[in-house]
Amino acid sequence: MELRHLRCFLAVANELHFARAAEKLHIDQSPLSRTIKELEEDVGAQLFIRTTRSTRLTPAGASLLQQAPRVFLLLEQARDGIRAAAAGCDGRLRIALSDGISTPRLASLIALTRKEEPDLEINFEEVSLAHQIKGLSDDLYECGFCQSSDHNYGLRAELAWSEPLHVAMPVDHPLLAYDVIRAEDVLKHPLLLGHAERGAGYNAQIEKLLLQNSLGLPIPAQRVASFSLMMSLVSAGYALALIGESQIRTSRDTLIRSRPLAGQQSQLSTYLLLRDRPAAPALNRLLDRLRRLDTQNDEAHSKSRPPYAVLRAS
Repeated sequence: MELRHLRCFLAVANELHFARAAEKLHIDQSPLSRTIKELEEDVGAQLFIRTTRSTRLTPAGASLLQQAPRVFLLLEQARDGIRAAAAGCDGRLRIALSDGISTPRLASLIALTRKEEPDLEINFEEVSLAHQIKGLSDDLYECGFCQSSDHNYGLRAELAWSEPLHVAMPVDHPLLAYDVIRAEDVLKHPLLLGHAERGAGYNAQIEKLLLQNSLGLPIPAQRVASFSLMMSLVSAGYALALIGESQIRTSRDTLIRSRPLAGQQSQLSTYLLLRDRPAAPALNRLLDRLRRLDTQNDEAHSKSRPPYAVLRAS
């Protein structure tokens, strides 16, 4: 399989018309048809069904259509990396975020990075945990943050930070009468969980905690894909939620209160996913900053970040 095969395939797949695809590629239709035939012989599957009236993708063609753009993305990223290396710097980090990761600790890490290395370009992509694992394996990202440590695929997980779990509830909820709330009392009320894909790591931690307390798995009142929706439903009195302490601190909803969840194991952990091989210099410097962060007080780092005008100028 050559790049010219994929370029021709994408043209036909997008147009679903050989003549228009050939015109778009500035070639004749006959060599385009031969190229598609070569590709089909190479992959061992028919990619298009052609009739006198239409052209459509086969299931194999639809699968290739999903995969092909990734090849060109990898080539573009490789080209950028080569140019950066030729310029004497490794000036970009691509970081995947899963499970709704958004905490003061992450903000502190990025602020510290901007202060110490203002020329470093950082690109974030919010993806599902499965997409993050696949993307790391395919070199789409240098690292990723998630709430799951159970991985293979040539990856390793390092604990980035942990924080106490809190029970988020509406301002008039009867459980607010307690200073600390037991898990078994939480399960007497409707409980929100994360989306099956977008919150896979978060869900696994909550379910593991409940199983360790011999409480069984909850039947969620709703599965939500975003923290903002979760807080909206809590505020409306729809259900309770188990969230990290930092998320409570950053929530500005005046109709939500929280109490710590009882038990020393009632923690929500965030992990850094890495490919199990030597890291590039820019990633090593990021790891060093993460280890230097004060585990008890992120505000100290946020106060020391560069002024906004400086950040914008860099």
